[in-house]
Amino acid sequence: MARQTRAERRRERARQELAGKAWMAIFVGILLLVVAPAFLKGPIVGTLGPALRPAGWVALAIGAVLLGLHYVVRRQAAPVEIESAAARAPARPAPTSTAERREPTLSPAPSTTPHAGQESQWSPAVLHAIEWRRFEALCEALYAQAGFTTRSQSHGADGGVDIWLQSRHSDVPRIVQCKHWQGKAVGVREMREFLGVMASHQLKSGTYVTSSTFSAEAAAFAKANGIHAQDGAALLKLIGQRTPEQQAALLAVAYEGEYWRPTCASCGTKMVERSSSKNDGSFWGCANYPKCRGRTIPKSRASATV
Repeated sequence: MARQTRAERRRERARQELAGKAWMAIFVGILLLVVAPAFLKGPIVGTLGPALRPAGWVALAIGAVLLGLHYVVRRQAAPVEIESAAARAPARPAPTSTAERREPTLSPAPSTTPHAGQESQWSPAVLHAIEWRRFEALCEALYAQAGFTTRSQSHGADGGVDIWLQSRHSDVPRIVQCKHWQGKAVGVREMREFLGVMASHQLKSGTYVTSSTFSAEAAAFAKANGIHAQDGAALLKLIGQRTPEQQAALLAVAYEGEYWRPTCASCGTKMVERSSSKNDGSFWGCANYPKCRGRTIPKSRASATV
């Protein structure tokens, strides 16, 4: 269960106090209308009875109003609490425009010269050329175009959720796992892990996106367990259904910054090429080493990570 924030605890205490006052007023009303007259005898009833009844009805009315107010406040607070639960997951607000997103680079002024040859249209070559963080940013931008509010984080432990989605049409958040693999199919083991993530958040559905493909077993497991499995071909087809302007915006997200250079999954900075006789001559390592000891990536596997 997610831990409540201080503001949520204050709101919950206020709602409990409101409910407590409502029931106290109702109790006083019943006491004045029913209990007190039953114990009053003789001339005392004739003297106090007319005074107790109006006060009792007023107390009951106040209690009913407070209970109604408590119900309204609680109903209004429910969507906010669901949204807060999604926000407390290891995620942060994600910008919805390319201009606002800042990709880490190794130099203060990144070069504007395209690396190798950038594609002018969407194709499998684009998914192959970009690194894992660009792939996640692309998926996030695609969902933002569809009208979702998106949240993600660029590095660090994500708890198995790369993107949180919130729709204005539903109070229940959705989760997305992105796997930037090339030449390797996502297997049933990865699907079982994602199902465990869904269960931990009490969600019955989720989306798994990969630049590669899914094994037959993984596809069958996904279909049977409420997982929307979207491979590279399906992703490109979905992008192809966007307007030319939207496709151009998504291409700009994919090719942003040093899109070919892997990002360190631990600290979020761009990795640098290093040489070692143990890694076939070269590998990608974190630029902040040894302060950051994020895992290294052999250059031969750089496009099949995370």
